Amino acid sequence: MKNVILLFNIFLFSLVSGQRMCGTSQKMEEFYQKNPEVRSYAKELRAFLVNPNNLKKTNRSSNIVTIPVVVHVLYKNSTQNISDAQIQSQISVLNQDFRKLNSDFSSVVPAAFQPFGADLEIAFCMATKDPNGVATNGIVRKSVPTTFDFENEYYESTGDLAWDPNKYLNIWIGAFDNPDLLGFAYLPEGAAGQPFDGLAIGYQYFGTIGTVNSPYNGGRTATHEIGHYLGLLHPWGDDGSACGTPANDDGVADTPATNRWYFDCPTYPDNIYTCTSTPDGAMFMNFMDYVNDSCMAFFTNGQKTITRNVLSGPRASLLNSNGCQTLSLTEIEKIEAIKLFPNPSTQFISVSSPMIAVDEVEVFDSSGKLVLAKSNLKIQEKIDIKRLSLGIYYIRIYSKGNLLKSDKFIKQ
Repeated sequence: MKNVILLFNIFLFSLVSGQRMCGTSQKMEEFYQKNPEVRSYAKELRAFLVNPNNLKKTNRSSNIVTIPVVVHVLYKNSTQNISDAQIQSQISVLNQDFRKLNSDFSSVVPAAFQPFGADLEIAFCMATKDPNGVATNGIVRKSVPTTFDFENEYYESTGDLAWDPNKYLNIWIGAFDNPDLLGFAYLPEGAAGQPFDGLAIGYQYFGTIGTVNSPYNGGRTATHEIGHYLGLLHPWGDDGSACGTPANDDGVADTPATNRWYFDCPTYPDNIYTCTSTPDGAMFMNFMDYVNDSCMAFFTNGQKTITRNVLSGPRASLLNSNGCQTLSLTEIEKIEAIKLFPNPSTQFISVSSPMIAVDEVEVFDSSGKLVLAKSNLKIQEKIDIKRLSLGIYYIRIYSKGNLLKSDKFIKQ
């Protein structure tokens, strides 16, 4: 059924040439097809991400997070080799949009929706250090042959390998063979830290000057796709989902449900695709819809909940990156940053320790019996708990033989 929906969407997009096309849903479906065990884990992680109560468990719930960015320019000709100034214009847009500092907020967002507007408290900076600590301007340029398949090879050696995706937001810029595809980014569900993780975007849609093409010349394609990178779905959930189905839910209470995307610049209010007609209609001016750049202008408080949970969960390693800043953290802050998610869980529990190396974890049942142990953990380690019986378990987390933290989780 998923393949039928996917093929239908591709066909539908072929009928609306020239309108915004985001490839995230298709790329995630391809990822799940290759990694079927991740699909159920993704559902549990999504439940963690949309839960506002998780913000109370982290002291990162209201701090501004700065994400270091590296831009890989993969060009086939001089036109595609966009300027530093064009790249910087995009970073400026991101810093405005994610902090609700964009000047068009009041003019584009109707008064009825303005109270839902949120400062996501996320900032972006060009990397000043590469993974080896060498000074950089955060831009890598590489000439590629005319036969280069940007959509599928951007992260391979034929393109340009990612800088550590646990520490940097990698953005690849190039030319898609599909003229209607503007860009895509992978959701954090299972894809965080993978070699392909980051944003791939057409050179015609990045920034506000130079090679950008109207009506996608406002830098909002990158805003939209990085929203996906930080866990946000389209307001209609999965592409082509019917109202009332689980796939139609984006997990955000303050984005009215619709059964498909809006294009161009609709007239407010509009109820053509809303699942429930209201006087205010669809929130088509949200950054996660498909309207023109000049007609989208905000994220909501509900969407902020998801991005904050992502930054305390699957993308917590970004908090420990010194790619564009010097970190100064106490040992207590490093230990407090260790997170366990999703919780409850049925198949996997992830241990994220972005600020201190974890050597070993031990899992005990309610009687105190050691039932599972794992060593040599990565920054974010997924622990298989499928064989454990239902119930409450206690976990002890160690670094160099010293106990860092004790926690508990529910296997359901």
